[in-house]
Amino acid sequence: MTPDQGLAFGLMGVTIALFLWGRFAYDAVALGALLAGIVLGIIPLEKAFEGFADDVVVIVAAALVISHAVGRSGAVETIMRPLVPHLRVASIQVPVLAACTMLLSMVTKNVGALAIMMPVALQLARRTGTPVAAMLMPMAFAAMVGGVVTLVGTSPNIIMSRVRQDLTGEPFRMFDYAPVGLGICAVALLFLAVGWRLLPGGRKGAASMEAAFTIGQYTVEARIPEESETAGMTVAELEALSEGEVKVSGILPPKGSDEPADATTTATAAPARLAEQPGPDRRLALHEGVLLRGEAADLERIVAQAGLVLAGDGPIPDNPDTDEDDMQVIEGVVTGESPLAGRTPAALTLRSRHGVSLLAVSRRGEQHIRDRLSQLRLRAGDVVLLRGLAATMPDNLGELRVLPLAERNMALGRGKRSWIPLGVLAAAMALVAAGVVPVATAFFGAVVAMFVFRVMTTREAYDAVDWPVVVLLAALIPVSGAIQHTGGTDLLAGWLTGAVQGLPGIAALAVTMLLAMAVTPFLNNAATVLVMGPIAATLASKLGLNPDPFLMAVALGAACDFLTPIGHQCNTLVMGPGGYRFGDYARLGLPLSILVVAVGVPLIAWVWPLAAG
Repeated sequence: MTPDQGLAFGLMGVTIALFLWGRFAYDAVALGALLAGIVLGIIPLEKAFEGFADDVVVIVAAALVISHAVGRSGAVETIMRPLVPHLRVASIQVPVLAACTMLLSMVTKNVGALAIMMPVALQLARRTGTPVAAMLMPMAFAAMVGGVVTLVGTSPNIIMSRVRQDLTGEPFRMFDYAPVGLGICAVALLFLAVGWRLLPGGRKGAASMEAAFTIGQYTVEARIPEESETAGMTVAELEALSEGEVKVSGILPPKGSDEPADATTTATAAPARLAEQPGPDRRLALHEGVLLRGEAADLERIVAQAGLVLAGDGPIPDNPDTDEDDMQVIEGVVTGESPLAGRTPAALTLRSRHGVSLLAVSRRGEQHIRDRLSQLRLRAGDVVLLRGLAATMPDNLGELRVLPLAERNMALGRGKRSWIPLGVLAAAMALVAAGVVPVATAFFGAVVAMFVFRVMTTREAYDAVDWPVVVLLAALIPVSGAIQHTGGTDLLAGWLTGAVQGLPGIAALAVTMLLAMAVTPFLNNAATVLVMGPIAATLASKLGLNPDPFLMAVALGAACDFLTPIGHQCNTLVMGPGGYRFGDYARLGLPLSILVVAVGVPLIAWVWPLAAG
């Protein structure tokens, strides 16, 4: 072992030890390792920051943004809506939700697919009484397994494609993983359909910030525009879009027929008549207004699905060209000193004078608000949703004496839902599959298209990226490269070759996958691929075998971490909401891991022959 090899191994050993200790954040450890490698001289200065410009970093970040846009679009909920009424018991809910999560993770980042599907599971758990713990872990495992089917489904596949390109000059393509991945998916889905019963009963999810809010239901005023298909629907049909979670508490005549057109009118304007209290068979007409009552998230869904327009949703009068990036929605309480108390937004000329719009009101002790929101006389203690320019919102809240509540994710008034994100994603996947553009270019173009079509703002895009993971990848690429450049991978492969000497090639392949699977819970799947990929390829070369199946084995083993909550983001994501303990993962994950090895190893050897060609 040369001094440089010793330094490279020592640096990686310290890095892994710090990962295992958990005292410092993963990204901080990776950055420290990068700096140490530069100082020790085992990472050349000209290569130190190549990781930040690497395609894999662009792909992972872009995939997270696209997943967020697809989740916000409501398209998945629309697709799932016909199935939801049939999902009454856990024996049906678990396999259906796992299958949907699996399919979605094949075309977008697996952690994003899980994040998109989790609200559906939480909603079903609330309505049917099924323990949420019975659904979330199988969905997390299904997301990980589904991700191995395509290049972009999981980070190990993306990184392994780059490793193969460095080693052979040719990367893995979009669907090179599919023959093996689809077989693994079929077996995993059959197991999860019954295996969820291995999970312990009685687990309850940790209380979230959302649960800490005991705010009553909000009331919003929405209008039926020309392009909406709601005109002609009955009240019952509109309420059915939210599966009964939102109620129509009143119907208002078209704007302008009973009140001045602008909410900046003075207090001398004639008051609007109260909203009509409709029956379930009342049909809605074009341009009529509806008062909707429900939780904020349910209101956002029905407004988006029905194509309604919120009262107060539009540009600020003095800034008609205001971009969505500049807008903010704030939840606050009207205090006793507020000029809003005892007055209406119209009388206060809220939009034109203060630059904010009233989107929704929650009032304790009063279930039915029957006034237009512009004509509603607000009271101290009312909880309001206000929308305005982010730059001036703090000053506006101070002037209005509205006390902002602790920030939580409020989608109401923050953009529209549509099929555009799914269409953009499909176009990007098609371009990659046809070989027109590389993955990084296609996904980068997809993110830009999201901005062009205004389905998300740049602020939302930045929030969607898991920056610690991006930094971890960018910093570890040159660190892991140091082991390879100093000849450390050849040294390790030699030791491993000695360990498997005399074994059949398929046994060596199984050892490689098991090693990747064992290391991943402690090292992180991205780091596992970066470190073990070159070692596996060198091992195959020393055994006189084809390196591709060994690279596939490392990618599959690193992607399938079912044993702990720390090795993969999907496992971490469901731990709190599902109320899982550390040991719960092995109950379901250990038999699934055995299945993956038992099926994956022969499948890889069949699809990617071991003999060097």
